[in-house]
Parts: sequence; C-alpha cells; structure tokens
Amino acid sequence: MKKIERRAVVCAILALLLAAGLCVFLVKYLLDGGSWASSAFNRHLYNSDGVLASGTVLDRDGDVLSSAEDGRRTYYDNETVRKATLHAVGDLQGNIGTGALNAFADKLTGYNLLNGAFGAERGSDLYLTIDARYNYEAYQALNGRAGTVAVYNYKTGEILCMVSAPSYDPLHVPADIETNDRYKGAYLNRFLSSTFTPGSVYKTVTLAAALEELPDLFDRTWTCAGSVQIGGETVVCSGTHGEQHIGDAFANSCNVAFAQIAVELGADTLQKYTENAGLTDSYSVDGLPTARGSFAWTDITDGELGWAGVGQGQDLVNPCALMVYMGAVANGGRAAKPYLIEKTVSALGLPSLPHITGKTGTLVSKSTAEKLADMMAANVEKTYGAKRFPNMDICAKSGTAEVGEGQTPHAWFAGFLRNEDAPYAFVVLVENGGGGSSVAGTVAGRVLDVVVNGY
Repeated sequence: MKKIERRAVVCAILALLLAAGLCVFLVKYLLDGGSWASSAFNRHLYNSDGVLASGTVLDRDGDVLSSAEDGRRTYYDNETVRKATLHAVGDLQGNIGTGALNAFADKLTGYNLLNGAFGAERGSDLYLTIDARYNYEAYQALNGRAGTVAVYNYKTGEILCMVSAPSYDPLHVPADIETNDRYKGAYLNRFLSSTFTPGSVYKTVTLAAALEELPDLFDRTWTCAGSVQIGGETVVCSGTHGEQHIGDAFANSCNVAFAQIAVELGADTLQKYTENAGLTDSYSVDGLPTARGSFAWTDITDGELGWAGVGQGQDLVNPCALMVYMGAVANGGRAAKPYLIEKTVSALGLPSLPHITGKTGTLVSKSTAEKLADMMAANVEKTYGAKRFPNMDICAKSGTAEVGEGQTPHAWFAGFLRNEDAPYAFVVLVENGGGGSSVAGTVAGRVLDVVVNGY
C-alpha cells in the first residue's frame, strides 16, 4: 500500500511539473510567439540573403518606406529620404537595431496567435508614426553633421520625426563605413540609444528645483562678472551679465547664477529633481529601450556640484528622455509616453487594435511646470527671437555643452509648442555643432516650420 502511495505522489508531482511547464510555455508563446515566428530560422520569411522578405513599412501618410517585391526588399525612391528614415526603417544587414525590419519583424510577418506565420509571405503593412517629409527636412537641416532631431505629440505620444546622423543609403552601403570617421556611429540611433552632456538645457531642472525650494527666488539677484570661484573650481560663464534676477539669469543662461543656485540647493535636492524629471529612467518605445541618463551626486565638491547644476561635469542625458520631460512641462507635469507604431494592417485588410496612450508619472508639479513654461517662452522673446518661429507659441531652452578641450561644444535646443493644434515637444542635438541657439535652434526652426506651417 505504501509503495502505491509513493508512486501516486511521484505521479502527482510529475503531473504538476508537466502542468507548470505547459503554463510557462503558453505564457512564453503569448509573449514571444511573434519573435519566434520572425526568427531567421523561419527561412520561408527570409530571402537567400537573409533579408526579411515579407511586410511593408509605411509612414503615417501611407508613403511606402520599404517593401518586398519578388523576394527583394526595396526602399523609398529618394536617397535622402532613405537616409533620413534609416534608423526608423532599418537596413538590409540588420545592423540598425531600432529599425522596424529588425525590431518589429514579428509585426511585418503577419504573425498571429491562431495561424502563426503560416502563409505570411505577403506579410502585414506596418504604419509608423513618423512623417517621411519631416524626417527629410530634419536630415537636410543637420547638413551632414552628427546629431539627432525628434518631434513628438506630448498629448498622444506619436513620434512625428526621428532622425539620427550620420546615416547612409541602405541600398548603397558605403564600402568604407567601418573605417571612415564620417560614418562613425552610423548604426546607432542617437535619439533612443545614446547619452550626451546636456549643457544648459539641464538648467530647466535646476530652475524647477529652485522654483520649489527657494521661496525668495524672485526677490533675489545674482551678479555675473564672467566667472565665479566655488571651492577649488572656477565656473566660467559665456558672458558678463552683471546684476540680474532669475528670469534674466535663465534667459542669459548664466552659469555663474545657476552654479551658485545648484550649490545652495545641494546635491540631494538636485538628484531628487533629476530623477523625478525622468532623466535617469529608461523609456520603452514599442519595446525599444532608451538609454538611461547618468549623474554623479555623491562625493563631489561644491565646485563640481556647481558645474553639474549647469549641465556640465559628469551629467549625461538621453535625448528621448529630455524630450519627454519637455512634454511634461508643456502638459502640466505629465506627458504621453512616446511610441513609433501607428498600426498594422494584415494581408486580409484587418487593422490592429487602436494604440492605447500611456502617461508618464508626474515629472514636475503643475504649478512649477506653468512657471517654467512661461520662463522658457520669455527665453524665446528675450534671447532666441520669436520671429524665427512663425505661428508658434514656443517655449525653449538652448544648450552649449563643453565636451573636452580642443573640441567644439555640442549644440542643443529643446522645448515645446503650446499651440492647441500643435501640441509638440522637440529636441535637437548637433554634435560638436557650436552655439545651441544659433545652430541647433536653426535646425529646430526649420523642422518646426514644416510641421506647423507646412512650408
């Protein structure tokens, strides 16, 4: 009898293990089935060169960016558009990890839970949220310089423009792409996958902290004589601004004032506001993780803290995270999470379910966001020039980030529009571009003009 009981227990355990394994498999099938189906092992979905031979990638207006014809993958007929959309569409060799041909292959194959990838040679139509024309204008505006340009709707989350440079023509890959410095980092999507020294665009975070933590902020003045000694560090400013209140110090992007404010706030406070702003988080853009920003707040001197407060030192931010923060400031403290896939349409003409917009947490309080937005709008009026941005209620901050002795600074321009019919946040980075307002601001103006005015 005891032997029978032991055998029954063993059988019960084996049955439980089998059921548990089946549950694990079913969960993995539900979560990862699309990736299994689109794997390169499924040879009927790939041509002899190992290139995905099913599915069509289109922009938000229905312009075909890449399609498969007779087993051969083709691209848009304009070379500049191909370069401008490369990091969103992908290449034939699979080197662009963020490209739809690689990252969203499961959606292009027409895979579904019922039929798997059976009969998926035609694949599905995958509509991206980007507009090919906006990408074209952004790539042209960069004019051969490395960097990134992005625009998104902070209410819906749609990424309308996402350009990373350097880029190349996926139909004619340069023979020297691996050795020519002109193409250094061409496989990398700088918007999603990189971090950079932010320079003065980070002052938006320092200012947000000051607005909440320094009750007499608007009653005080700071005197800029071109530099200030903090501990063992000399914090140098871009100009000599004299006596100024906080609004002028922000519009002047005064390092002297903001370094002193950073030290008064303290490292713990700046760390809290930086983390609350989402600048150390990783966002998931349809499953594509963004790089995390990084900051050094512990065991630093007051001088190093002063430099950190103006966006220098060891500060590093991801352009996508910065753009989302801009969207949160525009939207009362919370913004829509960005996404790239507008919809898919199967070979039978069946569309995917509508996208459900997710929201960030509170990145900045509503009252602080309103004050910060007004001060960023004043930047445009006082410093950047509102005429450069016709028909736009624009709020912005420039940045000129020092990146090493003998190197030209990175140029930044980030902000948002408060137009009811154009709720867009944007970020522009031109690597080693020079002045933030003059260089990155000009790129932003050209792209936003097309987005808002259609010119």
